[in-house]
Parts: sequence; C-alpha cells; structure tokens
Amino acid sequence: MKKILLSFFIGIMLIACSQKTVSVREVWTKEQANEWYQQWGWLRGCDFIPSTAINQLEMWQADTFDPVTIDRELGWAEDIGMNCMRVYLHHLVWETDKEGFKKRINEYLTIADKHHISTIFVFLDDCWNPTYQAGKQPEPQPGVHNSGWARDPGDLYYKGDTAVILPVLENYVKDILTTFKDDKRIVLWDLYNEPGGSGGYRYGERSLPLLQKIFTWGRTVNPSQPLSAGVWDLSLIHISEPTRRTPISYAVFCLKKKKN
Repeated sequence: MKKILLSFFIGIMLIACSQKTVSVREVWTKEQANEWYQQWGWLRGCDFIPSTAINQLEMWQADTFDPVTIDRELGWAEDIGMNCMRVYLHHLVWETDKEGFKKRINEYLTIADKHHISTIFVFLDDCWNPTYQAGKQPEPQPGVHNSGWARDPGDLYYKGDTAVILPVLENYVKDILTTFKDDKRIVLWDLYNEPGGSGGYRYGERSLPLLQKIFTWGRTVNPSQPLSAGVWDLSLIHISEPTRRTPISYAVFCLKKKKN
C-alpha cells in the first residue's frame, strides 16, 4: 500500500512539474502608451513595398528580395520627410525559409535605419486575394488596385483545416516577435490588418477568434514594442468594440496635421 501511495504522489508531482504557467502581459496603461509615444514623436510615413514587388511574397522571398530598390525608395521617402514605414510580412515566406526570412527582415531594418526610418511590421491581413502560393508571383493587372496582394492566412485558415494552420501561425508569430522583441528600429507590431476584411469577399466576424489568438501569442512573447491592430470596418461590432477597450489594442488610420 505504501508503494502504491508513493507512486501516486510521485506521479502527481511529475504532472505538476510538467505544467508550465505561461504569463501573458497586461494591456499597456495610458501612461505607458504616452511614454512610448514621447520617444518617437511625430511619426510620418505610409505603407511600403518596393516597386519591384507585387505583394509580400515577392518582397520577401530570397529570389526576389531587392535591397537595391528598397534602399533607393526609402531614400526618396527620407528626402520628403518620412520617418516611419508600415511593412507587411507573410507566414508562407517564414514557413519555407525561416532563417533566410529573418535575415532579410534584419537587412531591411538596417537599410531603413540608415535612412532614419523606423518600421511597423504587420503580420496578418484580410484584404485582397484569399489564395496564394510560394514561388513566382502573378504579373500585375494594369488598372487593378492591389491585383496581386495576398491575404494572410486567407482561405488557408477560413476554408481550410484550422488544426493544421494554427500551430504554424502561432510558431511564426512567436518566432518573429521573439527574434526582434527588443529591436529599437521597430516602432510597434500591427498584428492584424483590417480583421474581417473589406470589399466584396469578406470574413466578417469570423476573424474575431484569430484576432484574439494573435494578441494572446503576442502578449505571451511580451516584446518591448506595443501591440496593435488596424481595424477598418467599425460596423463589425464584435471586432471593433473589443479593440477600443482594454483586452485588445486599437489603431485608427488617419492623417495628422503637424502643429506649428
């Protein structure tokens, strides 16, 4: 009987030791947000992709990554007074070439920093083409806005097997955040662009669970930079309302006139 009890207690102790408590950082207070903003001042910029790339995949894949064009065009941005660029990533590049992708991210940051330009990186996106593939990207369609832009994860998640893609997305987000969590060249992480989508083919409120998950992943890594999401459609109540409250950060895209 004593041997049985001893084995039982040892088993309980092993189970307890194997359970890791994962801490998730709290949402920043207004004071923390204001302190962060003071170190950056007036951010002036735009979304950036080099003119030689039709989408995120063509920008970041090894065969088409174009530091020469990036350097030249960020130089133009610097010349007109811009100091911040919002740049989209894509999980498929990470999935096919993890270390190479992170090396190219660092190379981009080095080029941007040379031009005194900070960076906002975007992970997920519900806009434009819902399917995509690695390798050669489609040719531009004249007169069609964002003809080759790729959602992330798009239909791979919303019409595919979430049990397969979710671990990939989680590992991708956590790996990039962990690698660059203390990088002073990065202003903030925009975790999800326009969740729910815009235009005719939209996911709507179905994007909420993934939006919640990526914030949990981000807050678990706890980078030094703030976490945010660019909400477009405020009529999606379950998405827009939480992002205005404490559980999730909230970002509004607007033009800001500098005071004299």
